[in-house]
Amino acid sequence: MLRIAPEPEPVTSDQVQEPATELATGESIMDTLDNLESKMEEMGKSNKSNAMIVMGDAVGLLHVQAKNTDAKEINMCYSSNHAMQIMSQSDKNTNCSWSIKISKEAFDKSRLENNGSAFVGVLRFKNMRNEEETKNQTVLNNEVYGITMRANISSLTDNIEMFFTNNDKNSKASCSSWDGKGELNWTTFGCVTETNKQSNTIKCSCSHLTFFAVLMSPPDARNTVPDLEPLTFITSIGCGISMFFMAVALFMHFLLRKAKSNQATKILMNMFVALCLLNASFLSNESIANTEDNAACVFIALVLHYSMLASFTWFFIQALHMYLWLIRQNVTITNYMRKITVLGWAFPAPIVIAIASVGEYKTLILKTTSGKISRMCWITNPFIHYAVNIGYYALVFIFTTGIFITILTRIVQARRLRATDSKRKTFRKQLMMVLSLFLLFGLTWSVAFFSYGPMLIPSYYIFTVLNSLQGFFLFLYYYHIHKDLAGHFSDDPRSSGSTTTMVPPNMNGLENVYK
Repeated sequence: MLRIAPEPEPVTSDQVQEPATELATGESIMDTLDNLESKMEEMGKSNKSNAMIVMGDAVGLLHVQAKNTDAKEINMCYSSNHAMQIMSQSDKNTNCSWSIKISKEAFDKSRLENNGSAFVGVLRFKNMRNEEETKNQTVLNNEVYGITMRANISSLTDNIEMFFTNNDKNSKASCSSWDGKGELNWTTFGCVTETNKQSNTIKCSCSHLTFFAVLMSPPDARNTVPDLEPLTFITSIGCGISMFFMAVALFMHFLLRKAKSNQATKILMNMFVALCLLNASFLSNESIANTEDNAACVFIALVLHYSMLASFTWFFIQALHMYLWLIRQNVTITNYMRKITVLGWAFPAPIVIAIASVGEYKTLILKTTSGKISRMCWITNPFIHYAVNIGYYALVFIFTTGIFITILTRIVQARRLRATDSKRKTFRKQLMMVLSLFLLFGLTWSVAFFSYGPMLIPSYYIFTVLNSLQGFFLFLYYYHIHKDLAGHFSDDPRSSGSTTTMVPPNMNGLENVYK
């Protein structure tokens, strides 16, 4: 444990010694802060207002606002010559590596608990960190600031504002605090981080007082993606091809065949729109992220996330439609298409709005194994990503897989009973059925579940190829089922006004698709 040296008399800024570079522990700095409060009490009794001090490995400044005086906010600065001082409102000192504005509201709370006097003490520590807690992060400028006002300062409406000089432009800043209890565990609760790249400053706005530091998260191994460059290239080519062919399919549908389309085709067209939006937002994402325009980045991340969840929803709807048509049968539903259309496009909206409202759409920095940095506008919170995206798709996957297995079982059983085709032809039909349902139900996305261990890199490539070209494969499916003008493939619902009845399917209709 670090011992605290005897308290020196207040000294001027040019007498302040550079703090020791030993690793400060949580217990030692709490002792130092307690000692600081006793010093503040002595200053109040002797009617001193300001004092520069050195306490062990910490350098700091004490300020007392006497009784019967109006509370006012103050600004403190730690300058490049290792001195801490109080600045006037008009002071434009550019030598401050750190500065703080203590609000009038905070001083008023200090007065309430100190018989009318207001206190503030600031200490600067070097090398105060928990190596286990910060092994993936660094403490900006290797500085931690402890602030006390001899009162419980929390839930402020006029926040404490701190400004740090930032010389690390490639890392992500996070204003963090520690409550001084137990192990040195940093948290971002109660603090908001703002980075100004033009002035190279980081602003921390916090609603409480304790120990503060800015933790810098470099684009380290945690965000390193193996083979990122070739995967990005494949994705870009695949998405471009898919967008072109889906646009052709939409043109054919809305300008040529809309009046003849059945409900299965209408569902497929909605899926095309969702996938087109997904591909377009993905292709433009990195370019927008590189502009460093926060509003534009939030918007494109929101569109990308919405279109991805909408695509998942339309996979679910496609399986639901197959279930009603092939398995349940004779189900009468009022306003069937209207209901599933609202479900497909409205369900993801509250999710993305909630995530946007808490500010979790940000710039995500990815690093290749070669050291190249790539930016993407996306969800930076891994918990939200896994809970919302992986969790939602897992539910869709369970349902669609169940329908997939049930449909295959029904069709195979029907063909065994008739057994009119040759074995080779039957195998080709079954293979085409499997591939078509895989695409329609979005089961290709399940490859992401195997991205672990020795399957990590192969699954990345399989996932990238299948899903970037999914729109192209679906176009081939759409073209195949519509090339026969007689329209043998049909979900054939019986519609009367706003009511739809699912009738028992003719298995020949499905088989004709694959002849």
